[in-house]
This record gives sequence, C-alpha cells and structure tokens, in this order.
Amino acid sequence: MYQVLYRKWRSPVFADVVGQDHVTATLRRALATGRLSHAYLFTGPRGTGKTSCARILAKAVNCMDPRDGEPCNECEICRGIDSGSVLDVIEIDAASNNGVDNIRDLRDETNFTPAQGKYRVYIIDEVHMLSAGAFNALLKTLEEPPSYVIFILATTEAHKLPATVLSRCQRFDFHRISAEDISKRLLYVAGQEGFTLEEAAAMLLARVADGAMRDALSLLDRCRAEGEAITAAYVAKCIGMADRHYLFELTDAVLERDIPRCLELIHRLYQDACDMERLCEELLLHLRNLLILLTVQSPREFLTCTEEDLELYRAQAGCCSTPQLLKYMETLEQAGANLRRSADRRMEMELGLIRLCTYAIDNGQCTTHNAAVPAPKSAPEKHIPAPAAVTQTPVSTPPPEPPQDSSQDRLFAEWGEVLEHLRANNPPLSGILEGSAAYIRGDFVLIKSENPALGSFIRQNVHAGSLKEAVYEVTDRKVRLGLYKAEGSAAPKDPLEMLAERAKEL
Repeated sequence: MYQVLYRKWRSPVFADVVGQDHVTATLRRALATGRLSHAYLFTGPRGTGKTSCARILAKAVNCMDPRDGEPCNECEICRGIDSGSVLDVIEIDAASNNGVDNIRDLRDETNFTPAQGKYRVYIIDEVHMLSAGAFNALLKTLEEPPSYVIFILATTEAHKLPATVLSRCQRFDFHRISAEDISKRLLYVAGQEGFTLEEAAAMLLARVADGAMRDALSLLDRCRAEGEAITAAYVAKCIGMADRHYLFELTDAVLERDIPRCLELIHRLYQDACDMERLCEELLLHLRNLLILLTVQSPREFLTCTEEDLELYRAQAGCCSTPQLLKYMETLEQAGANLRRSADRRMEMELGLIRLCTYAIDNGQCTTHNAAVPAPKSAPEKHIPAPAAVTQTPVSTPPPEPPQDSSQDRLFAEWGEVLEHLRANNPPLSGILEGSAAYIRGDFVLIKSENPALGSFIRQNVHAGSLKEAVYEVTDRKVRLGLYKAEGSAAPKDPLEMLAERAKEL
C-alpha cells in the first residue's frame, strides 16, 4: 500500500529532525549521560516534530544498542516500536480519551513493569484536551511515577495546561521551521523519490506550509499526483492560490488605480479556481513584503523569496510609500474579514480592490508609477477621502519653516551616530532615513533625503520625538526639525507633473 510522504519520511533519529536543534541536542546529551526526566512536555506549532521526537525518545530509552543518544533502529526493540508490536510504548490521543476514567485506567497500568524494554513510555498527544478532572487524576502519578515509567506530553496550546502540570514536566519549545530548511528537505525528498521539484516550487510550498514540515510534505504529495515536473506555477494552481506573477500584476493595477484591469484579473483567477480568501491573504503578504523593503535596512532576512522575486519587489516598492501601504493593508484586512462571512467571496474581493483603487492620500505622498491611466468615462470613479491619520498616534502640525538664510549651513557631522541610535530604537524611521544627510541652521536640524515618505514620517509625533531624542542623546542639544532645501532650489513640482515625466522616460 502507498504510504504518504509525511509518514514515510518521518525522522527516525534526532539528527534527521529539521529545524529543532535546540531540542534534539539537549535530549541527546541527556540520553548519552543517563540524566533522564520522568516527564517531558513538548509544545509548539503543528507539524514541527513534537510527536516524531517523542517516538525517537521512546526508542532511545529502550534501545538495546544506543549510539550517542540515538536509537540504533536495528535492534528488536526499535523495530518493534516502529511497527507497533512493542506494548511498552503507549500513544494516547487526549482529544478522544480525555475523561477521568481514561486517565484512571492509564494510572492503573503504570503499576505493571515493562514487558520487553527498560521503560514504559506514555505519549499523550494534544494533552491540553484533557478535562479538569482528568488532569487532577494524573497529577500524583505525573509527579512520582514508578522508576520504569516516562511520560511525554505533547500539545500545540501549552497555555491551556494547569500550572500544576507544567511544574512537573521538563519543557521543550518547538519553533516554526524556517522556509529555507523546509525547502531543502523537500528537494531532498523529491530527489530520493525520483521526481523533479523546482527550487522555486519548493520555496513556495515551504512558504505556504507556514513553518510546518508535515504540511509541506502533504502539499508536496498532492502536487506529485500528476507525475510531472513540479513547477511554482503548478504548485500555485494545485493548491488554489495566485501565482507570484498575478500578485505583482494586481498590485500594479491597484497602484495605477486601474479598476477594469483589477476586475479582469480577479475574473481570470476566479475562472482558474483560485480561492478568494487565500488570494486576499497572499496579496496582504505581498504588500507586507513591500513595506519591509521600505522600512527595514536589511530586509533580506525578513523575506522568504527567490533572488529574482526580490528584484521585482524592489522595483515595485519604489512606486509606493509607507503610509500608502499601511492603508492598503488595513483595507485588505477588513476585506479578508468580510470574505470569511460572505456568501459571495468573489464580489467581496472585487469590492476590496475597488476600495484600494479609489483610495487617495491627500498629502501627495501616495503616488503611482503611471497616473496617466484614467477611470472609464462611462463610469467615473469618485475618490474616497483619506482618513485623518494612518496610525493611532496623533499627527502634529508640519515642522516650522527654518530661517531662509542658508549661508550659515554646516554639515551635521554626528548624523551617522544619530542614525545608529535610531536603528536600535526606531527601525522604521531608520530605514526611511537610509542614505540621508543633515545640516545645522541655527537651532534647526535640516534633513536632506531623496525618500518622499520622509515628510509624512517626521510630521508624526512619535517619529519626530524619536529623532529629536536621538539628536539629544548624541549632541546634548535640543533642536527643531525641518527638510533641507538648498539656496536657490526650485519650487517642488506638482506630483502629477513628476509622474507624467517619469511615464515619458519609461
């Protein structure tokens, strides 16, 4: 009988467990030195290796020929535990055996010595599902079990366990597995199974799995059914999500406020059986990636994508501003909430995109990279006024204008130290100020930057206060803030005029 990949490729030893070195290294040392606890608690997200580690630990404590804290997987005990024929390892699903009577039966069983191995090991999965009475019945045995009994409790929701249980266990927290580690494992499994998996497809599967190796292998199994080479486009189609190309296209259409194009893309995706709720989540994640590029100095570690996609993100991020993306994400989150309770998800997604297209920021910061695309004449779209503020922090009035005489301007030599201070205390503002310079004019610090979002940032009390504090920490001077304009510089151009010029250059 065919065995699904996540069962076939379950880790047989600690060394094969992906992304949980902090857990496996500690358990191996404890096994090698014989310092075993009588009760363990494995907690963390689904599919991260909790049950696998519990089974490996059960084999290791009973193995007839252990090797550096690892089971040999060759002796009679190891093979028996894998096949389920050794009765000294008992797995209990607390979701369906959560009553007092079930735990009383378990407690009575602990009086019997092991039949084949050295220890009787009880693995209780989803232990948070036990009733209050069941927990109380377990407490005394969990605190002082017979010397030959080991309990391994596993749960995704440790906060639901009573403090009396937590205090009796040695706790290990499993983390979400990184997309890079999942991708490498998927490529290895595909190579061993003899089918082709593209690197981009493996990365997409890893990203969708959201840190769960079991989910990633299950998705790979589903995509493998066709028996062809697995590409990123095929993965997207197989699991009902928009491919990267469509996400960039949709975002371009929103930035250009091209409603007909947005609706056409939604129609095409809907015809291809794309799930609208998943599309909304993917588009929200796409905008989050653009926001990371605008606000973080070293964004690569925050993004899960190929180098090719990273360049596309950089290009598209150049057409956005931080306030614009914040408002778009807020609107999409509301659209996602509407999708979950709507009978017509396609219509809700269309309405969400129309809201994005008709949104306009009145401070001139949210520009698009092709403002020449008008709305259809037969159905002109009205722009919805923007909210007074994007964030919950109060917005102050624009900074006062500095004196006009710039003959006494001098370069602010300590500006680099100020930016270093901001990197630790206000990363978003530090990212906006990347590549900037500053000048001193009287009691003003005038900032020279090519980033169009800077003006809106320093009008916000939280960011202005953070910057003034950083200057004070470095120079011990209280200053006022302004934007640097060189003497004789031309008046700023109208944003639409600038966009028209950019469009001509393209």
